[in-house]
Amino acid sequence: MNLDEKCFYIPDTTDNIAYITEQLFNQQTQSWQLAAANYAGLKKALTREFEIDGIRFIIQFNPERISSSSAKTDAKSISERKCFLCIENIPNEQQGIPVFNDFFILVNPFPIFDKHLTITKLQHINQSIADNAETMLNLAAALTDYVIFYNGPKCGASAPDHLHFQAGNKGFLPVENEFAEMKNRLQTYKYKSVEISFASDYLRRMITLQSNNKNDLLEIFRKTYGIFAELQPHETEPMLNIICCADKDEWTVHIFPRAKHRPSQFFAEGDAQLLISPASVDLGGVFITPRYCDFEKITKHDIIDIFNQVTIGKNEFDKIICEIGSQI
Repeated sequence: MNLDEKCFYIPDTTDNIAYITEQLFNQQTQSWQLAAANYAGLKKALTREFEIDGIRFIIQFNPERISSSSAKTDAKSISERKCFLCIENIPNEQQGIPVFNDFFILVNPFPIFDKHLTITKLQHINQSIADNAETMLNLAAALTDYVIFYNGPKCGASAPDHLHFQAGNKGFLPVENEFAEMKNRLQTYKYKSVEISFASDYLRRMITLQSNNKNDLLEIFRKTYGIFAELQPHETEPMLNIICCADKDEWTVHIFPRAKHRPSQFFAEGDAQLLISPASVDLGGVFITPRYCDFEKITKHDIIDIFNQVTIGKNEFDKIICEIGSQI
C-alpha cells in the first residue's frame, strides 16, 4: 500500500504537528466506526480507586483491551501473525500523520485515554529504545498536551517486533501529580542541566530525569540505560517502561526498571487468575482490567504483590543509584 494513501496530512513543520494531530483525532473518531464506538464506550468505562500509603491507583474496566493484555509475544506466535502496526496491514479507515521522516502518528482505536495515539516506525524493526530516545523526546516536545510512553519488548508491548510509542492526554496518570508532590523528599543527583531523582518506596521503583537541555538528557539517559543493561546481560534490551512529557521546554522522563514481564496471577487458573499484564499505564497508576471479574475482585494487596513481582528489588535499585552516582 502506498504511504500517501494513508496520510491524513503532511505537517509543514514540527510546530503544527499538535494541531494536525488534533484534526486527525477528530476525523478518525467521527468517520471510523470502530474508533467512534470505542471512544464513546470509554466515556462509560467503569473505574474504581484505591489509595495505598497516600499513593493513588485507578482500576479501569476496559474489555476492548483484552487483545493487548493477553497478547502472545513469543517468537512463534509473532511469526504466525501479520504485524498490525505495519502500514499495509492497518484498517482501510485508519489514516495517520508522517513525522520526523520515519514515524507515523495514528489514533489508537482501542483507547485507555480520552485521547490515545500510537506512533509507529514506518519500517518493520524490533521494539528498542536505545537508538530512539531522541525521537521520544521530540514527540513529547511536539505533543505537549500528551504524555509519551514506551513499553519494552518484554514489558507490555503487544507488538515487540515493531518499534512504536504511544501517547495519551495529560492529567490522566496519577504519577504526573504525585511526582511533583514527592519530589522534594527523593534522593536527587545533578548532572550538567539534568536533575536525577530516585523513588525507592513508590510501591514500584522509579528513576526520573528532568532537564531543558535535550543533549544533556540523552547523555544521562544512555548512561542510566547502560547501567541497567549490565544488570540484565541476558536481555536484548533491559526491561523497562518509560513515561515522558514536555512542558515549557523542560522534559520529564520517568523510567521504571522491570524484573519480570507478567506476574504469577496472569498464569494462575480459576479464581486465582488476574489477567493483568503491567505496562507503562499500569506503572503510571492506572491498572487496566479487560475482564469484569478482575475489575471487581482486584485488591490493594494484589497491586502491591504485582508490583513486587514485576519491578526490580531494592538491592538492584540501590546498585543503579550507586553506579549513576559514581559516573557523574
